[in-house]
Amino acid sequence: MVKQTPLTLLTPVREDSYEKLNEILEKFKVGLHENLNARFNQLGTLHFARWFILSQDSFRDKTELPIPVRLVFSSNFDGDEEEHAKALVTVFPEYFDELYDCCEGYPAPQDRNTESRKNYLMQWRINTTAFYPGAPGRSLKQITQENELKNFIENFVKQNNWNGTSAKDIHKSILAAVDNRAEFEWSKTKATIPKKNWLNIALLFIVLILLSPVIIIWLLILHFFHERRDENSLVKRSELNDDLVARLEEDEDLFNQNQFTQVLVVKPGIMRLVTLHAFMTFTRVLVANLFVEGKLMGIPTIHFARWVLFDNNKHMMFFSNYDGSWQQYLGDFIDKSGWGLTAIFSNTKVFPKTNFLLTGGAYDEEHFLAWSRGTQVLTQVWYSAYHHLSIKNIVNNTFIRNELRANLSEKQAQLFLKRF
Repeated sequence: MVKQTPLTLLTPVREDSYEKLNEILEKFKVGLHENLNARFNQLGTLHFARWFILSQDSFRDKTELPIPVRLVFSSNFDGDEEEHAKALVTVFPEYFDELYDCCEGYPAPQDRNTESRKNYLMQWRINTTAFYPGAPGRSLKQITQENELKNFIENFVKQNNWNGTSAKDIHKSILAAVDNRAEFEWSKTKATIPKKNWLNIALLFIVLILLSPVIIIWLLILHFFHERRDENSLVKRSELNDDLVARLEEDEDLFNQNQFTQVLVVKPGIMRLVTLHAFMTFTRVLVANLFVEGKLMGIPTIHFARWVLFDNNKHMMFFSNYDGSWQQYLGDFIDKSGWGLTAIFSNTKVFPKTNFLLTGGAYDEEHFLAWSRGTQVLTQVWYSAYHHLSIKNIVNNTFIRNELRANLSEKQAQLFLKRF
């Protein structure tokens, strides 16, 4: 199985280059619909990427210190970070030179080479606090190949008359047709599909039971000495900045997939910081052991999600790439995992009112949706390697690959054919 990796770069922008950088990013955004998209595709390992400018204006809530202007780059890719950064500056040297020449300390023209460019990028890398891959272990190459296999089989089935033919015999005919094509030789190897690790999940809940007295006391202290004193978000959708919302909506629903970027201020105090880190740890354990089959908290639409704490844990960014509309995406979260959203995001400033960390908050749908829009920032450049594929498609295509060579009964063969 291939390791899917997140990378986040937070690079300071030169004071005299802010406007120029905005213009370059706008040019790149347009270029994604032309030749730049093809250049991204050349990497062969990049699932998603985005750039945006982070500044004081990006934060809805008051920050303790002035925020310097920084260029944020985020990517989801296969393999090693160093190799990924090297590949980026190898395939896009002129693009990275144009962008990062607006940033502090970028190598002078005479000093620019693959190694110096890569080293410059990696010095601005920041750690990922928690990371969720929707199709763990699947490389971009595997996703692409399995989709090509699915399309071939689908066309083969449509182009033939199967009247009176059993599903089992159709399955055998499909296998023969696939084996007759050299480009599908790879399909003879069964794909590894991650499985839930129930032993680790059981151990986690044993630990939680043992710690329950401490957790209960912690929640009581948090509620009576923090939650009841917090400033809560009471803003409604109609009270948001219409211009910002309109700009965000311009870039949505252009494809079946969308992206979401949030910038938040963490509530001050050791209680909030410890609580946030505890839930991030809980999230990492669940992602590694339970949410491995294409669903996060029962939500089957998320390709990748990531939480990043930065500026000495004072601020947080949240990135996600998902299927469907913004409203549907957040509605699913509220319905299926409102408690999880509340547990994490209630540790950031001016969140809808919560009680004991797990109730209220995201379940206050009107104020939560307005809070989500109000803390969302404009992603200026966004790339997806497979706009046309949903997480359901990707997971289904792997099952098609594995069931193709299985000895299926008539009923199983019927279910196999329903995958198309």
